[in-house]
Amino acid sequence: MFKKFSKYRFLFEELVKRDFKKKYKRSILGMLWSLIMPLLQLLVLYLVFGNFFGKNTPHFIVYIFSGNIVYQFFCDATQGGMRSLVDNAGIYSKVNVPKYLFLASRNIQSLLNFGLSLIVYFALVLVDGISLKWSFFLLLYPILMLVIFNLGMGMILSALFVFFRDIEYLYSVFCMLLCYMSAIFYNVKDMTSDVTKQMLFYLNPVYAFITYVRKIVVYNEIPSLRLSLLCAFYAFLALIIGCVIYKKNNYRFLYYV
Repeated sequence: MFKKFSKYRFLFEELVKRDFKKKYKRSILGMLWSLIMPLLQLLVLYLVFGNFFGKNTPHFIVYIFSGNIVYQFFCDATQGGMRSLVDNAGIYSKVNVPKYLFLASRNIQSLLNFGLSLIVYFALVLVDGISLKWSFFLLLYPILMLVIFNLGMGMILSALFVFFRDIEYLYSVFCMLLCYMSAIFYNVKDMTSDVTKQMLFYLNPVYAFITYVRKIVVYNEIPSLRLSLLCAFYAFLALIIGCVIYKKNNYRFLYYV
């Protein structure tokens, strides 16, 4: 895989540039939307849920922002990655190139947008009175695991989308449900005191990644080894499943696109 990636490095770079330009085509503000949109979403969430859930949660505005940017990164990468095979069928149906390049380029574009959102995030962290600490470097781990998880989920979704176009509509409903199940704007401990019910939220991979970020930034804690292994488990499980599906259906894709 790495040998093929090196061989098609130029194509991959051009795909990343194309996806990035396409996102902001005919947009007056361009990349500034990657900075403005997280703030607008944060404002809406804070105005709607601040009075209900913000009283017992320290640094509530950073709390919900932590959840929102992780959730948005996941949705942007997976929803865009879902269409990567279908949208680029005109290329790989004529030229024999690795199909995962199209998915990877879409994920890199989402990662760049996420990086711009992090600039706003850390600025807000300072404004909210949270000092920058050495432990913030640990954020690289959940971000890396989330990138791997997004790639794996993108492989699964893009393969399903080739065969079943209805998956796009079903996944949009799933993402809406996931938003409410990821505790973005509420604290699980405030919703239920039952430890067993609290642990059930960890069955949601996105919630696990969000919790990892919050423990470091909001609560000034070093995440446990159990949580670290759980994030790695979700990431590599999705990647392995995605790779198996891609390898099994590599030539079948051509007959359905």
